[in-house]
Amino acid sequence: MTRATTVRAVLAAAVLLVSVLITLTMSPRLGLDLQGGTRMVLQAKDSDTAKADRESTDRTLEVLRQRIDSLGVAEPTLTRSGEDRIIVELPDVQDPRKAAEVIGRTAQLSFHAVQGQGTPTDEKPGASGTPGSEKSGAGPTLPDEQGRALDLGPARLSGAGVKDATAAFDGQQGAGWTVSLDFHKAAGRDWTRLTGEAACHPVQDDRRRVAIVLDQQIISSPQVSPSVGCNAGLPSGSTQITGSFSADEARELALLIKGGALPLPVEIVEQRTVGPTLGAAAIDASARAALIGAAATALFITVVYRLFGALAAVALAAYGLISYAALVALGVTLTLPGLAGFVLAIGMAVDANVLVFERAREEHTQHPGRSLRSSLTAGFRGAWSAVADSNVTTLIAAGLLFFLGSGPVKGFGVTLAIGVLASMFSALVIARALTEIAAGSRFVSDYRGVNGISGPGRVRTWLTRRDPRLMRSPRRWLLISSALVAVAVLGILVRGVNLGVEFTGGRLVEYSTSRPVDVERARTALAGAGFGDAEVTTAGAGDLSVRTGKLDNDGEHALRAALAEEGGKTTKVRDELIGPSLGDELRRNALIALGIAVLVQLAYLAIRFRWTFAVGSVAALVHDVIILVGAFAWLGRTVDGIFLAALLTVIGYSVNDSVVVFDRVRELWAKARRQPVAEVANRAVLQTVPRTLNTGMGALFILTALAVLGGDSLADFALALLIGICVGTYSSVMTAVPAALVLERSSKAPPPARKRAPGRRSGKGTARRDPLDNGARV
Repeated sequence: MTRATTVRAVLAAAVLLVSVLITLTMSPRLGLDLQGGTRMVLQAKDSDTAKADRESTDRTLEVLRQRIDSLGVAEPTLTRSGEDRIIVELPDVQDPRKAAEVIGRTAQLSFHAVQGQGTPTDEKPGASGTPGSEKSGAGPTLPDEQGRALDLGPARLSGAGVKDATAAFDGQQGAGWTVSLDFHKAAGRDWTRLTGEAACHPVQDDRRRVAIVLDQQIISSPQVSPSVGCNAGLPSGSTQITGSFSADEARELALLIKGGALPLPVEIVEQRTVGPTLGAAAIDASARAALIGAAATALFITVVYRLFGALAAVALAAYGLISYAALVALGVTLTLPGLAGFVLAIGMAVDANVLVFERAREEHTQHPGRSLRSSLTAGFRGAWSAVADSNVTTLIAAGLLFFLGSGPVKGFGVTLAIGVLASMFSALVIARALTEIAAGSRFVSDYRGVNGISGPGRVRTWLTRRDPRLMRSPRRWLLISSALVAVAVLGILVRGVNLGVEFTGGRLVEYSTSRPVDVERARTALAGAGFGDAEVTTAGAGDLSVRTGKLDNDGEHALRAALAEEGGKTTKVRDELIGPSLGDELRRNALIALGIAVLVQLAYLAIRFRWTFAVGSVAALVHDVIILVGAFAWLGRTVDGIFLAALLTVIGYSVNDSVVVFDRVRELWAKARRQPVAEVANRAVLQTVPRTLNTGMGALFILTALAVLGGDSLADFALALLIGICVGTYSSVMTAVPAALVLERSSKAPPPARKRAPGRRSGKGTARRDPLDNGARV
């Protein structure tokens, strides 16, 4: 065993040991879509006194944190997003009405001197008042607890001066539930001054009262005690708000006052609620899909590559352990799309191994006298360029998902990026150490049927006998691709794209009923309850999906009650509320993400390859995007944020495939600079077809398992990736390469410079040509 192999083995063992320790001692952080709960996105708005910037939003976040802590929610999460948004996650909160009421209230508390009785009003006690006359220095005219209009002076003290507020039951004085206030030092002096001025007026005079106003409502206007002398005032800490409160009302008021006034008003622009049973089902379904898909993939590569395939399967299991430990150690929130990304990355992890093994097969076939270990080393060296470029393109897609996506889509981007890095370590360190150790065995070297890379493989042998000239007429393939794009565009124009609530705004709620309810009965019941515009569909397993336009939390409660009359006990399984402004923004960001994805991939490929290769790859990328969107339009499937995650993943996969082919074109063309590029491209395509097919099969096993076993939550995601990978496998060969060939005919750029052929220095014995490289024409 060489020194390099020993280093790889020790490094692999150390990483695996750390991963095992992390797995055994730390628990994953589950997102709300897996553990159940409510997620809200709050938009801070400009007010008369403050602008919605980073600083004021941070202050608003801290006030909200105090309020939510008082709600008693276990492990809530609050984070700022951008300049003016706050993301609130409340685990295990299934009814967001109470939380939304407490979170969203501005709680503008103020204390006013009463100037006298104002114009009589018909307002009921507690109703919102309207400002009175706009005379100089005057405050509003508001109804008190008994409905009498009071003229108030300007606010003398704000809620920011309140140090503490507690609810208590006062049985001795007969006041019932009250809220006691304690002021900060400076505010306490203002309070003493305010009550001292009020005490200068006669007893029972309205001007002896102090009005406590919360959100433009007088919640209490107590008389200053007759025992208080003029200008003496009440000391801080001896104020009680009374008003026939119930216990819950007193506690809520104390919570709001203690939390303080929000520096900025906030609006709920997004709200998602997921039931715990749905999250548990998603975890179980994804785990089953991962186990079955990974087992099928491991069996496939073992059949194709024999012993080395089995060792790659061991490395694949190590990849799963390492990537899971990385997610846990980094504290990444594992969401449903992220879980799907973790499963998908298992299939993509096979790609690097397949690239290496196919390259080793070529090396061993061209140089039969070379040792198995030398062929394997040459395979790793020759595949490095394609492995690096293909993984970089996938990382670009993951980065776009993180920076331009929102909510769970960000989690998918993080999971995908970690999966790509872990898969490279698995293939280039763990799998290489295992296969090099095995290659040093005389038994493995002597028996060609054992190792799996001594022969050319069935696909390569078949191509050698057939010798197809696929690139003889590149325009023919471009015509076929154009026809497929035309069919997809027709579907978009005729059927239309069914944009999800995430992009259009509105509310989507899924319910589970104890008694079966068909769609027509549900529609009739909702129409009778005043929800005639609600769209009702089935959501799998007998559940009902209701989609409406603008619907607040109280409206959702009434809608659920209407369904309960038909279906008995009605449980909310999933709830998504997206404001119209956020829907427009998400739709715009989705288009920006796609545009940036195309431009970044184009720039990267143009730098790494030739501009003709870059344009060909991007043409295939756009081809895949249009066909995938068109397929969903024809099928009537929903296009939402999860679809966007799948779409950007397909972009990375499509460019990944194109990179592998063009990397081989560049290598072969540098060796035969005088040979027509069409012949070189044909040879490159034939040499990379085994890798393309085997990698695609590895991914398809995983995605099929996700589609069949992943449940309704992952069905559209898996379907989008299945379509995308099939179309991407075709386009990387039959669209990208023909497009590059057509462009090369008009390009005067010289062929790429010749590079040192990989694996030549350690070769032994007589060289023999690749069966697909006959030195003349293919």
